[in-house]
Amino acid sequence: MMDIKQLKYFIAIAEEKNITAAATRLHMSQPPLSMQLKQLEEELDVKLFERNGKKMELTDKGEILYQRALRLVNSVEEIKNEIQETEEGTKGVLAVGINTLSVSGFSDMLQSFHKKYPLVTLKVVQNDSFYLAEMVKSRAIEMAFVRLPLEHRGFVYQHLISEPFVFVNNKETDIMSLEEISNIPLIIPSTEGLGSYNIIHEAFSREKLHFKRIAECSDMHVLMEMVKGGMGATIVPTSVLDVYGDSNLYSAPIKDANLISSLGVIWLEHHYVSTPAKNFIELVKEKLS
Repeated sequence: MMDIKQLKYFIAIAEEKNITAAATRLHMSQPPLSMQLKQLEEELDVKLFERNGKKMELTDKGEILYQRALRLVNSVEEIKNEIQETEEGTKGVLAVGINTLSVSGFSDMLQSFHKKYPLVTLKVVQNDSFYLAEMVKSRAIEMAFVRLPLEHRGFVYQHLISEPFVFVNNKETDIMSLEEISNIPLIIPSTEGLGSYNIIHEAFSREKLHFKRIAECSDMHVLMEMVKGGMGATIVPTSVLDVYGDSNLYSAPIKDANLISSLGVIWLEHHYVSTPAKNFIELVKEKLS
């Protein structure tokens, strides 16, 4: 009979794509893990993996089971945490996502939280807001710090700060207009269809201007290195420059553009929010105020 432990084994194999690596992750030997997978496939009467040498890829039926198993296992862990954690939130797990544009002082916030709650295990994921929302929805993480706009429904969104975008280049620049920026090769700090890209695109569209997009990059460290190297300029929220800026980068305000980035935290609507998560949200609000 399929149980939670068996599903955890299956998830490990699906994510590691290799029996040996999955067994190492689960701190068990390979033969019993192979036997568990065989029993699961026999019970369901389906093939869950395609074997290609040592690499294992999910079949279409395996992918369905993986998505369902992930939700179920995370739900069970959520129930255990809800029942077992103390009301003070001194134990448990803080599973949080952070947008790739980052938050000024975020690592300091995590360190302050760890110092106050040393027994809470931290799980931190960085990705675009769209993908973080998907992770919250599947409960891979409990909450995420994201940038608007975000089209997902079913979330509670708590606004934290609004901040302007600035123009960033590798040489000193005075205040810039969108018209002036439209003539400069730009590296966009996001990918087409996502939040920051849309904000930048809409700002230029309002002025009936086109921008010269030469690249898109959601890794801010790589983006800033490209700007420093003279490949192009960029437009980012001011806090990104706080995190990734250095003496070889120069910023300038953007005149009359109404280019604003809104940062907030999301979690699933109508779902339990753990005490560690509540405590971390309060700490972040205090630090950003």
